[in-house]
Parts: sequence; C-alpha cells; structure tokens
Amino acid sequence: MANTESAKKRIRQTEKRTERNRHYRASARTYVKKVRRLIAENKLDEAEVAARDAYQTLDKAARKHVIHPSNAARRKGRLMAALAAARAAESGETK
Repeated sequence: MANTESAKKRIRQTEKRTERNRHYRASARTYVKKVRRLIAENKLDEAEVAARDAYQTLDKAARKHVIHPSNAARRKGRLMAALAAARAAESGETK
C-alpha cells in the first residue's frame, strides 16, 4: 500500500481516469463488434453505416489518449479490409 501522500494521490487520480476512460474503450469495442456482426450476417449496407460510427468512436478514444493512435488506425484498417472482403465475396457470388 502507498505510504506517501503523493502516492496516495496518484492512486486516486488513476482510479478517476480509469473510470472516465472505461466509457470510451467500451463504446469503441461495442461499435467494432456491431460492424463485425453485421458483416457476418451479410448486411453490408448497414455495416458501412455502423463502420462510420465505429471510426468516430475509435478516433475519439485515440484523441483522448485512451488507446494509442496506431491501435485505432489498425482497428479501422482491419474493419475496412473485412468490409471490402465481404463486398468482394458478395459481388463474386452474384456473377
């Protein structure tokens, strides 16, 4: 356990920040899951709309330093790749 006043204050600050950051991290995860679910269900138009929301939440989390900017970029890139692959598979099946 912390002995000094500054260490105790650091613990209090960390708890506050963790609580505040949890919202941004959780909402980003939720939107990413929603996009992946829509892609799996082959609802690509809805997935594209949901992807915009996911990008916004990922960017906001990165801007608030909740996640690293590279982490946000990687997640967005993977979502785009999954969406593009699903579009390609859909157009390949109809031909």
